[in-house]
Amino acid sequence: MTTKTDSQIVDHAITTRRSVRSFLPATVPQSEVATILEAAARAPSGTNMQPWRVYVTTGDAKERLSQAVLRAHNDQAFRRAQVYDYYPHEFFEPYLSRRRKVGWDLYNLLGIEKGDKEKMHNQHGRNYVFFGAPVGMIFTIDRRLEIGSWLDYGMFLENIMIAARGRGMDTCPQAAFAPFQEIIRPELDIPETEVVVCGMALGYADEHAVENTLKTERAPLEEFATFRE
Repeated sequence: MTTKTDSQIVDHAITTRRSVRSFLPATVPQSEVATILEAAARAPSGTNMQPWRVYVTTGDAKERLSQAVLRAHNDQAFRRAQVYDYYPHEFFEPYLSRRRKVGWDLYNLLGIEKGDKEKMHNQHGRNYVFFGAPVGMIFTIDRRLEIGSWLDYGMFLENIMIAARGRGMDTCPQAAFAPFQEIIRPELDIPETEVVVCGMALGYADEHAVENTLKTERAPLEEFATFRE
């Protein structure tokens, strides 16, 4: 039997990470979530500030949160809060083509035709039930911190996703939660000094779900790396 090297194990966790959009209801023990978060907290941060704050929801707490956000999602009168700009105000190449491709690849798998706004709305709403995952996490940051801490935060989030893969689990990071700050805040007793960065679903992927067959492409190395000698 061939034994994998440490580098192969790490590379496998990185390269098999994906955004899963349908999970099995299998329970993830709280102790396992805690172990993942403790490992992820070894992420680097400027002057060791560790700017992350995590609210972990399961069971009834997750259901209450999901239903509160879903109600707002379905309420046309609800005004979403734009706390930070995740995307550019106007897309341009090559980012526009990449965005369109992943969106339509997913919708084609789900049988959602272009222009079917109701089905698109309902699919987007799946975010707010964490795609059926047993664990839903909400991440916040102190609103007084600057862009460096947000950069550090990304490394923490990636660590969570890789640590989950190392345990045979999957995740889906969800910026879709960010515009619902004022809905989420009272549900999780989040202080006003914190803003929601994103959510994340955690659990075991439903390998029979068609949406989980989506395999996103990555640009070849020569498109993003320059080597100088």
